Amino acid sequence: MANIKSSKKRVLVSKVKRERNKARRTELKTKLKRARSEDASAAEVKTAVVIVDKAAGKGIIHKNKAARLKSQLAKKHNATAANA
Repeated sequence: MANIKSSKKRVLVSKVKRERNKARRTELKTKLKRARSEDASAAEVKTAVVIVDKAAGKGIIHKNKAARLKSQLAKKHNATAANA
């Protein structure tokens, strides 16, 4: 462990941020899994899009990845809506 006071604080702050980001990433994966399922409702897709936007805004995922995920969700949702 570090000896300098500011380094010790950085270690603690980094740990808290890592745990928070891990929780957000897990939530993101869960929402995406639900939205990608065959029987996903429009509300689940909308919720997933909101979570993706928040994750991109907080730096959890890259903005281009967020755009790609939202595009894939919309494409899949529109295809299933057209077939139904």
